[in-house]
Amino acid sequence: MADFVKVAATSEIPAGAGKVVEAGGKTLAVFNCEGTFYAIDNTCKHRGGPLGEGSLTGKSVMCPWHGWEYDVTTGACAMDEAIKVQTFPVKVEGGDVLVSL
Repeated sequence: MADFVKVAATSEIPAGAGKVVEAGGKTLAVFNCEGTFYAIDNTCKHRGGPLGEGSLTGKSVMCPWHGWEYDVTTGACAMDEAIKVQTFPVKVEGGDVLVSL
């Protein structure tokens, strides 16, 4: 069974926003897409930009450094779907956002 760890309160990540969190020795980007939460690796595959600091449009996050875009539901890069960042299962319990590492 997967171990879920609390990474944030739902109130910390408003709809249409992301947050960089540390959990289990990993740096993750957690996003709130209209009330549904997603977690991906925070590091852009292009030059290591912080995806959690990028702008979120729908379910696509744009890296703030060079504009690479990723689907937060699949981790796939919009420019080349063979390039992916890792995704992590997320669940919400009460007011807590939990991620499985």
